[in-house]
Amino acid sequence: MINESVQNENADTGGSMLKAAKKVRIFVVGATGYIGKFVVRELVKRGHDVVSFARERSGVGSKTGADETREQLKGSEVRFGDVSSLDSLLKNGIRGEHFDVIVSCLTSRNGGIRDSWNIDYQATRNALDAGKSAGAAHFVLLSAICVQKPMLEFQRAKLKFEKELQESGLVYSIVRPTAFFKSLAGQIEAVKNGKPYVMFGHGRLTACKPISERDLASFMVDCIENPSLQNKILPIGGPGKAVSAREQGEMLFEILRREPKFKNMPIAMFDVIIPVLGFLAKLFPKLEDKAEFARIGKYYCSESMLVLNPRTGKYDEQMTPSYGADTLRDFYKRAITEGLAGQELGEHAMF
Repeated sequence: MINESVQNENADTGGSMLKAAKKVRIFVVGATGYIGKFVVRELVKRGHDVVSFARERSGVGSKTGADETREQLKGSEVRFGDVSSLDSLLKNGIRGEHFDVIVSCLTSRNGGIRDSWNIDYQATRNALDAGKSAGAAHFVLLSAICVQKPMLEFQRAKLKFEKELQESGLVYSIVRPTAFFKSLAGQIEAVKNGKPYVMFGHGRLTACKPISERDLASFMVDCIENPSLQNKILPIGGPGKAVSAREQGEMLFEILRREPKFKNMPIAMFDVIIPVLGFLAKLFPKLEDKAEFARIGKYYCSESMLVLNPRTGKYDEQMTPSYGADTLRDFYKRAITEGLAGQELGEHAMF
């Protein structure tokens, strides 16, 4: 758990008060992802020597080419290759050079079974092995708060790697963020266009303390510079109180100055869909991921993205640390007026 004084000191500054004691050489995998881009920018801003490793075609739908990637990761040296290949990581990324820290922002593109094990486990394991060969002493991992109650394949893959990282002998910082702003953005356009806000169980089944990409990136860089954030599993949320799905919808309608209009969906629908898809997947293996996506949908509609209190077995807002200054309300205001460029949802998004 995060030291309370660190949590409070950074609540307003987003970690900018932490200064690097020395220039650190850092190798970043997952650099073109939603969080990865902001981590690279924060590392560069703080004066570190950064090498970003990326695919030649990246981004949602692999629409981003090499030149655009270099522009997005400006200030770092961009090297291209395949993170799913240890050989490519070593030859095209590490190149026999020394690095002090490895930062992994890798995450599977869609949460599918094969993709989860290929990326959340194996590619991240490749980054660890490559880091060891480069003499790295510290590995900073972007994980997820939901792994504390693993019911999905990507959670099991992440946990397997977390365990191996802790046993690796390297200093580790395992960052488990709550929901990102992006994950709460899926209904903005629909509500803006007059449609109701869709929620399950009257919108009070789950809650989260959403964190912005900028604040999360700042926290991850703090892990390199602040020894109190090392050799720890670090759940982290954004500023303010936890918000339920209903409160998120109410916030949108309030900003739009409209009367709230909600549509309640029964969560029991998943109890019909999941077994049917699971049965069909046994006959038609190509449907395995469809069944897993249904499980992912049910999970996020029924489980809070907060720290799970081991004593009570319940999600605990007070145990979920807060960090940064960016609020969900401000994000919604910007998204309503400026659109959602850069907040494109992944392939498994429900809304």
